[in-house]
Amino acid sequence: MPARLPSWAWVTGLTVGATAAVVVLAVQAEKGPHPTASAHARPSASASASARPSATPKPTAPPVEAAVPAASGVGRRVVYSLSQKRVWLVDANDTASRTFKVWPGTLSPDPGTYAISSRTDAVTGSDNVQIEHVLYFAVKSGLNVAFSNAVDGASPPPPEPGAQTSGIRMSRAAGTALWKFGSTGTKVAVVG
Repeated sequence: MPARLPSWAWVTGLTVGATAAVVVLAVQAEKGPHPTASAHARPSASASASARPSATPKPTAPPVEAAVPAASGVGRRVVYSLSQKRVWLVDANDTASRTFKVWPGTLSPDPGTYAISSRTDAVTGSDNVQIEHVLYFAVKSGLNVAFSNAVDGASPPPPEPGAQTSGIRMSRAAGTALWKFGSTGTKVAVVG
């Protein structure tokens, strides 16, 4: 009578075999074509069953960013467009490293060239919102004009009727980037 294998030997043998099969399939899958997905792709009723996924991803165009306004000067600077409600961080080679939308207050600085005069880590805004990364650069109607972001990253609440606000708010990520870029004395170009 042949010797009987213990159950643990059978389980071990089956586990090793299954692991080897998974490894072989994973290696084969890695060598095969990989489907690609596009953020803009939508299923179509006319999709062909014979369509094959591409092994090489198709290049996609980078998102179109707004160009730095031409009349904003030269050199390292922060550019703020009143009409576009947008800020650019421009390096010494006149290349924008970042651009983002902002939420201006009810008072805007006049077009012109300014400099960041002071910085405050955190404070309560005139709308009673906790703000951070405050960069002051102008005065309008007796109010300090400054870039900042709400600590929670939210957009500013609508101002009270007749209230005058001069803060220029942005997202928290944009506020952090501007804080790192804009040291005291950094030029700020305000354009229409």
